[in-house]
Parts: sequence; structure tokens; C-alpha cells
Amino acid sequence: MSAPLRIAVVGAGPAGIYAADILKKSVAEAGGDVLIDLFEHLPAPYGLVRYGVAPDHPRIKGIIAALREVLESGVVRLFGNVRFGEDIHVADLERLYHGVIFATGATKDAPLEIPGIDLPGSYGAADFVSWYDGHPDVPREWPLEAKEIAVIGNGNVALDVARMLVKHPEDLLPTEVPANVVAGLEASPVTDVHVFGRRGPLGVKFTPLELRELGELRDVDMILHDEDFGVDPDEEQQKQNKQILVISRVLDQWRQREVGHASRRLHLHFWSRPEAVLGDGRVEALRVERTRPTEHGLEGTGEHREIPVQAVYRAVGYFSSPLPEVPFDERRGVIPNIAGRVQDGSRPVPGMYATGWIKRGPVGLIGHTKSDAKETIEQLLSDEHSWWTPEPYDADAVPRLLAERGVAWTDIAGWIRLDEHEMALGAPHGRARVKMVPRDEMIAVSRDER
Repeated sequence: MSAPLRIAVVGAGPAGIYAADILKKSVAEAGGDVLIDLFEHLPAPYGLVRYGVAPDHPRIKGIIAALREVLESGVVRLFGNVRFGEDIHVADLERLYHGVIFATGATKDAPLEIPGIDLPGSYGAADFVSWYDGHPDVPREWPLEAKEIAVIGNGNVALDVARMLVKHPEDLLPTEVPANVVAGLEASPVTDVHVFGRRGPLGVKFTPLELRELGELRDVDMILHDEDFGVDPDEEQQKQNKQILVISRVLDQWRQREVGHASRRLHLHFWSRPEAVLGDGRVEALRVERTRPTEHGLEGTGEHREIPVQAVYRAVGYFSSPLPEVPFDERRGVIPNIAGRVQDGSRPVPGMYATGWIKRGPVGLIGHTKSDAKETIEQLLSDEHSWWTPEPYDADAVPRLLAERGVAWTDIAGWIRLDEHEMALGAPHGRARVKMVPRDEMIAVSRDER
């Protein structure tokens, strides 16, 4: 390969940035060179690390330091505030690059098909997370009017949502939480948050770290129910897993706590399968069926309960969105692929690759993202015979194209400028940063147009 390989990456979250880094290193090890352009529809990079991690989890956001190192190392050019399918199209990429890697992740809520789920007062957790994380494309106000709230799900997102709903907002002030979110939470009349999982206390999907944090909330009682424990005959065998053993010990400690003095309560309900959201015109209750373990999984007991709530949040997983002119599996919510090579039916699509959650579905942590990207890059580099044949390289081709289309794109220097501006906003208040929310303000700071 005489001329440098040219690759576009669509999506500047961890999956896209790791793919760019691994591609650069892999080509360099083979004695070649690669030019990588990273396209992101938001004005800022980092995807769900910036817009999907609760603001009171700063240690998890430490991954941003590693991602920033890649961005500032000269590995890529960043074109932020560029919408694939609107500002730039497949035909443009075919003209300018040898191939494209899609790393757009999963940001929508997975559906939960039970009666009443669409009643007013019923929300997707992903939308709520986007709100409290200051995503520029969601409304700045959130309807926090319920005293009693149900959260459906037993994963980390469900715990994040429950914690943010029940936590006293003044305890969030040291974080990067946006000002409009603090104001919204301060007006919330919430007293009780109920978290429902269809499995038992040892079948949860959250991590011990997430669980422990719930127990550290100020002025919040943890409410557990003795009937949920000792149900599964395989409990002792399950506790051979260290993570499950820790979760069991944490829950047992909470069961011994004295309750009744806090102004807010967080209820954990296990063996509870949501059946319907009830209400006349808006949410009034959640109906669940008690479940029990069998040798083949779970079964309903026929015992039904109705818990009065005025809002329901479903946290049953994320789902990806289709991309224009790119194959998409509507059932699985992924770009169909084999080891990262995009497939249209049984036929591979030349020049197109996928990595991250859009490739495999919304499962796995950062470690999976790296191994995922490595597999995709190996596939890409073995496909030289089927790459696109772009025009001769012109460093100004993409900036010129975006300018012609009136796109106010942002770059790495602009992200550094925005990053420093947010930190400066937080400094007088002893905070790491205050996150900017409106898209136009983010763009103005990034492009130094204020």
C-alpha cells in the first residue's frame, strides 16, 4: 500500500476512538500509514461516557483521560456537530475514503411491551439519563411531579436512575451536574422510589459498586422485604461467585438496618415481573406478578400486586438506531455483520465495518469495546482487495465540503476550548466543571465565536 490508508469513523464515543487508536497502531506496526477522520453528531466527543454516566460517578468518567490522549495524539481529525445521513452521506465517504467504521452505539430505550407503558408519566430511562447528563438534544426541563415512582429493571442504569431520583440534589452540587438539572430535582416532591426486578436478589445485573453507593445516600432509607430472600434453592451455589457473594452481604446488611427516620425511601422488590402500567389518563399504579425460580428459569406464581405510583421509568436496556443507507437488523437493533464486516443479507458490503454496541448490541463494558474494535480492525485490514477507491487525497476536502453545506463543525482544538470553558465555569464553585447544555452555546465556545 503506497498511499496512506484513509478511513472514516462515524461516532466519537469509546468504540470509535478505540477503533481509531487500534487501527493507527496496527497499520504503523505493518510499516504503513493511515489517515483517520472521526465524525460525531454532537459538538463534543466521548458519547455515553459524557452523556450516559451519572454525574456522581466521576471515577467512571476517568476513562475520558485515556480517550482524550488518543484525540490529542494526532491519531485522528475530529469533525463534531456533523450528522451522518444529513450533513455527510455514504456517497461522500466512498469518494473520500477507503472504508468506514460505524461506531454509533445504542442510545434509545429498548421497548417494554406491557399494557399502559405509553401512558403519560411513563418514561424511558435513556431519555432521563440524557436529561440529567445535559445532552443538548433533549428538553431542558423534566416533569418531576410524582411522589411515588417505579423503576423497572435490575441493571446499573436502573440503579443510576433510582439513585438520581431519590438523592437530595444538594448532594450533587460538587459534581458536573448542569444547573437546570439541579433546579428540576429541587422541585421534585419524591418520597418513595420502587425498583422492580423479575429475578431474585442474587440474579441482579448490577455491580457491587453500584449497589453499595445506594446504601450511602443521605437521608434515604433502604427498604427490603424478607419474603424476597431464601426463595432460590440454588442460593448457596450462586454465592460461590465472588461478585454475587458481595451483593448478598450488602443486601443482608441493609436488612438489618433500622428504618423509618429518613424523608425518602428506596424500595427494592425482587421476584416481581411487571405486567401492566395502570391509570385513567396517566400513570396511577404498576401491577406486577410474583415470580419464583424453576429448574428451567422463572415462572409466574399467579399472585398479582398493584403498587401506587405516579411515574414509571423503564430501564430494560438500550437499543441502537438505524443509519441511512446502512443495513440494519430491526429485531436485534444492530448493523448485521460478521466479525465487524457489515453484511447485507448473506453478502458482505465492501468498505463498511461496525464496532461497539451497534455491532454486538448493548452489552459489555470498556474491555469488551477494545477487543471488539481489535476484531473489526483485523477484518478491515484483511480486506484490502474490497476497499473503496477514493479520489486523490486532499486535506481540505472534508472541511470544504462541510463549509459548502453550511455545517458549523467543531474540531479537537474546539473540544479543548469547550472543555476548558466548562472547567472554568465550575472553578469558582469548587466543582470539576459545569457542563454546557445548549448545542448552539457549545458550538459557539468550540468555534470561538462568542
